[in-house]
Amino acid sequence: MSKVRYGMVGGGEGAFIGAVHRTAAAIAGNWDLVAGAFSSTPDKARRSAAEIGVARGYDSWQDMLAKEASLPADRRIHVVSIVTPNFLHAPVAIAAMEAGFDVVCDKPVADTLEAARAIADAATRTGRRIAITHTYTGYPLVKQARDLVAGAGAVRRVMVKYTQDWLSRAADLENNKQAAWRVDPNRSGEGGAIGDIGTHAFNLVEFITGRRVKSLCAELGSLPGRSLDDDASALLRLEGGGRGMLACSQVCVGDANDLAISVYCDELGLHWRQEEPNSLRVGRRDRPEEIWHAGSNRAYLAPAIRAIQRTPGGHPEGYLEAFANIYHAFGQEVLTGKRAAGAPGYATLEDAIACMKFIHAAKKSSDADAAWIDLTTL
Repeated sequence: MSKVRYGMVGGGEGAFIGAVHRTAAAIAGNWDLVAGAFSSTPDKARRSAAEIGVARGYDSWQDMLAKEASLPADRRIHVVSIVTPNFLHAPVAIAAMEAGFDVVCDKPVADTLEAARAIADAATRTGRRIAITHTYTGYPLVKQARDLVAGAGAVRRVMVKYTQDWLSRAADLENNKQAAWRVDPNRSGEGGAIGDIGTHAFNLVEFITGRRVKSLCAELGSLPGRSLDDDASALLRLEGGGRGMLACSQVCVGDANDLAISVYCDELGLHWRQEEPNSLRVGRRDRPEEIWHAGSNRAYLAPAIRAIQRTPGGHPEGYLEAFANIYHAFGQEVLTGKRAAGAPGYATLEDAIACMKFIHAAKKSSDADAAWIDLTTL
């Protein structure tokens, strides 16, 4: 087969992330959307399928899994892409794997740590593959930062922030489908901002440093009347002795989507910002500051990093292309049955469960007046 046939659960009328997944898969070039259950409401599901142009539209994800599994091997889907609110991730992922399908799941992988572990158990039991879309690790210069840190000695300090303002007013929850489920513990899970964007920041720390976070202390807050956090900060202790600070907020007025990270090692410090993703600032004590640029023709970048870029330097690639790199890497694994050498190009279940431990530990710490929590015991 030349392309991965996939079906999508969620991502229909009024959704944001479903269209992002579909666009990323199209850019990746090795995926073909052939089926979908795009809404939990049958009428919306059918309308969405027609609008998206998918002939095999289903009224429910259960119906999609059953009917796709009954099709001949040369017609049925290979992968289920899950772009629903968090509380549906585990039931859909587990059922999909049990029906014989691999899975792509939006982050966080589940609504609770227990549910994430149930997904992991299903993957082990069925032997199916699963990728989680922590988008920002798909950026070429984030991968280059990881390579630079690996050769720069011990990690001393990391500082990461992810701040937005789209929930900074009480009225932001009114008639807002995207906000409604994110502030509802029954649909979002334990975490609000820490689950929605804090996991991106946390995953970026672990990806670039190559080290797991061992423990943390955190403080979570929210505007009056909200059940889940919309603002959080944490101190981190990493494997190998490094320390860090993480802040995430969806109530920082004036910040649209400001994800930024700094990592300081024995031999260098580096700085990357998502709103300017094609530049990486690198500093060393006894040398001039360097600005590394993305681009398929930038010979100083690692060959594997140049290979995932679609344009030469000066032609910016961004969020959708980073997302596409994740889809392409997982798609190649599904098509060939082989995982690429080194990092697989997408967040694994181990990475995703580390993020779920972060959410759980941050809430537990905040509830205990910012007590230190050992993630290795969770």
